[in-house]
Amino acid sequence: MTLYIAFFRGLNVGGKNIIPMKGLAALMESCGYQNVKTYIQSGNVVFYGVTAPGLEIVTAVEREYGFKPDVLFLQESELLDAIEHGPFNSEEGKTSHFYFCKTKPKLDQAKLKKYAAESERYDLVGNVFYLHAPSGIGRSKLVANIESCLGAVATGRNLNTINKVLEMMRNA
Repeated sequence: MTLYIAFFRGLNVGGKNIIPMKGLAALMESCGYQNVKTYIQSGNVVFYGVTAPGLEIVTAVEREYGFKPDVLFLQESELLDAIEHGPFNSEEGKTSHFYFCKTKPKLDQAKLKKYAAESERYDLVGNVFYLHAPSGIGRSKLVANIESCLGAVATGRNLNTINKVLEMMRNA
């Protein structure tokens, strides 16, 4: 069996795409996945599977909850690699962010320069865009325009969340 991570986009945000995590775990187990663990209400899931996860989870969520979620699936090795290459891992956990891209990003340097605050630092390694935003991401113009700058669909997690998912992986 392989250990996988699912990062759901836009769950339980602003009263939309509501899924209780207990329900999501049960749904994934009904799809044949095992030892399903979730972290916070935004859809961070660690689980084991014989086959790679994909459309069956999206279809099951749509059938059960009435919307089609966007989900990024990673194998354990992919998340470990992203953590290993994180250039801002020594920064405060809520200011260091990982944006996992579904496809190879095509950075638009002009947009990056336009939107990035002077205090923000970033790097791209493979399909992961790393951002250090010491002033937070709530008002970050770069974060508000991240997919436009990346030329790819992405889902972001801060270092605190990544570390919690890593802990879940170790205890899985």
